[in-house]
Parts: sequence; C-alpha cells; structure tokens
Amino acid sequence: MLALRSIAAPAQRQAFRAAPRAVSVSFQNRFYSSRVAQFTGQKDASGKYTVSLIEGDGIGPEIAVAVKDIFAAAQTPINWEPINVDPILKDGKTAIPDAAIESIRRNKIALKGPLATPIGKGHVSLNLTLRRTFNLFANLRPCRSVAGFKTPYDGVDTVLIRENTEGEYSGIEHVVVDGVVQSIKLITREASERVLRYAFEQARAINRKKVRVVHKATIMKMSDGLFLNTAREVAQDFPDIEFDAELLDNTCLKMTTDPTPYNDKVLVMPNLYGDILSDMCAGLIGGLGLTPSGNIGDECSIFEAVHGSAPDIAGKGLANPTALLLSSMMMLRHMGLNEYADKIEKAAFDTLAEGKVLTGDLGGKASTKDFTSAIIDRL
Repeated sequence: MLALRSIAAPAQRQAFRAAPRAVSVSFQNRFYSSRVAQFTGQKDASGKYTVSLIEGDGIGPEIAVAVKDIFAAAQTPINWEPINVDPILKDGKTAIPDAAIESIRRNKIALKGPLATPIGKGHVSLNLTLRRTFNLFANLRPCRSVAGFKTPYDGVDTVLIRENTEGEYSGIEHVVVDGVVQSIKLITREASERVLRYAFEQARAINRKKVRVVHKATIMKMSDGLFLNTAREVAQDFPDIEFDAELLDNTCLKMTTDPTPYNDKVLVMPNLYGDILSDMCAGLIGGLGLTPSGNIGDECSIFEAVHGSAPDIAGKGLANPTALLLSSMMMLRHMGLNEYADKIEKAAFDTLAEGKVLTGDLGGKASTKDFTSAIIDRL
C-alpha cells in the first residue's frame, strides 16, 4: 500500500489547528454544561429493559428474528416491544403513528430494521421522519474490518460522528428566478456544540485519545468556520483528548490510501460530509451489510441497519443479519449493558472469522437461520 509520506500535499491541506481568520465568534455562554445523550430508561419489575422494535420492510422481519434469538440465547435483559411506523399524514406532513412515538419516548431506546420508502406514495423518507420526530442529532458510524472477509484494506477501525439535523440537509431551498435555485446551509452553534460534545464524550467512552473535525472552513468560512471554532471551544472542556482538524478532501484522499492512521481518532463533521464519508468507510470494510449505525438523541436513541430492505430475497431465509446485530451491540453499550454486548459481538466476529457458516453476500451458502445458530453455538 502506498505510504502516506509519498503523497506531497501542501502544508495548508494537512491537519491543522488554526481557525480561519475570517470568522469571529463569541463563546461566552455554552448550551451544555453536562453530558449529552445519556440513556435514562428504567428496568421493569423483572429486571429487564423494554426496547421498541421496528422490524422494517423486506428482509427486516427475518434479521430481527435472528437478533431476538441471539439475545434470548445470551440471556440479555431485554424485552421487545414491536411497533408499527407505517407513515400517516398529519396536518399535511408525513408522520409516524402516535402509538409508535409514545413507545419510543417511553422506552428511550429503539432498534430498527431497514425501511423502504415506496415511490409515489406521497410521503418523505421514514428514516428522515424518525430523525426529525425524536431530534436524533448525532449519527454514530463505526467501521471495523471483519476477519475472514477480505477487502483491499486491512485493519480498518474508524469511528465517524455526523451531525444529523442541519447543514446542507436542512431542506431550505427556493427558486430565485427561473433556472436559478438557492439551497441554504444552516449551521447553528447550539447544534454544533451538542454533536461535538457528544464526540468528545464518545472518544472517552471508547478510549480514543483524539478527536478530529472534518470540514471545509477554507471555503465556507462562516458556516464551517462556526462549527470548527465551536469545536475548539468544546475541546477546552476535555484536556485529556487531543483535538485537531482536517479538510474533507484531504481526509478522503488519505483514508482511501491508508485508513489505519485514523484508528486512534473519533472523526466528527457536519451533516453532508458525514453522510458521504461514513458510506465511504463502509466500503473499506466490505459494504453496508457489515456496518452498524446509531442515531443518538437527548431524549431517546434509535439504532439501525443502514442497508436496504432487499425485497428480492425477502422471505427466502438468505439475509445477513450482521449489520442489525452489530447495531444492537451499539445499543447495548449505550444502555450500559457492556458485558452482554462483548459476549455476543465476540461470538459473531468469531463466526465470521471462521468462515464456515456464512450467508451468500459474504461468499457462503448458509441460511439466515444457520448463521444465527452458529453464533448462538459460540455463546
């Protein structure tokens, strides 16, 4: 693999610490004085937590069954509460049923399979609707190489955190004149501080000593400049964590050359950059079928498989439940149930590494049930 030092990049394109001179921001008042996005769910009388379960479309119900079976075998203290999120129209806008909203708000936690947005049905993405409904401000996307599944990259172990509510995805667009459209990128200090503070807290939680902001403040001096300067201010509250910043295009170049120098960092960035970079990182390890994801909010959090619903194989027992299972491991750790997460995750990775019982997308011939049973046997 090409050594990074062989790439002659100008100094101004390297990771740097200096804020853009064109931006002047005052930080006299902070929006957050304590930890953000803490799980506050309570155990029931039997000593278990209740988790809202959105099985999803297509292969969703099959991979959800796999997760439930593995959790039962591991004696995980979880009760499942299946909910329906079929879209409804409320005041002319796409919404999810009140019963589903009440369930997630009551339980503070949910696990979600893939959701399809039907074409021509008159509603927007259900995934976007869920994020907006519960103000899920951070998207957490770790990508880790899977032993036994060879890709051009070895030893990938990246952690990306994407601001999930604003930026270019704020949806503020209008026609200026015929043939000219303006789309407004919205960046606020409150939303920036919230996701940045979560990134530093996450770095502490997973024992990473560095946080890096990925940005384009050289071009978008006010919007990305605000995000970057907010990061510098938040970093003062975390003296044990090293902080720096890097231009988005430089990050993409260096990660696709050699991603391993990013294994000791948590990367945090505005919405659009995170959307692109997180999928790029998923490609480094073999795709979305091996990639977990969590949407984090102050009130509640939803963990999900980000791959599609695969209607072509739905009901055939061929689906790979790995992404949803690894997302559920993130969920357990968010809930403080690390012992169960570690045990199940080890069984899953050992099964993948052995390579004897793999689903078709991983080059094997096993059914969903066979793959699930192999993981259970390792528990």
